[in-house]
Amino acid sequence: MRKMGDLVLIYYMGKPTVYARIEKIEPDIKEGWYQVDLLVLSIPAQIVRWILKEEYINGATFTMGGVPLRLGEIEISNLEDKLADTQQPQNKKSFKEQHSSKVIDLKNFKK
Repeated sequence: MRKMGDLVLIYYMGKPTVYARIEKIEPDIKEGWYQVDLLVLSIPAQIVRWILKEEYINGATFTMGGVPLRLGEIEISNLEDKLADTQQPQNKKSFKEQHSSKVIDLKNFKK
């Protein structure tokens, strides 16, 4: 099951809509259900509490007021790979090779 601090992507009517962070998951009065506090990363940010079953917390589609919703996973490893690709120098020289300076010995420096 997802845990506190996990980031999720909220799908609204099958489309990715907004990111959220799971702030708290506590058992509800009804057996098998949980109260889930989500920090919705919108402008302005807001906290919502949804009462969900474990399968809904883990990504199964559910409805609220007839509207289909889903808590999707964010593929962070893909984001890290893309970031690493954008930070690679275009030529094969290392950063040190590209930006190295020549050291001059001042003892042998002639006026």
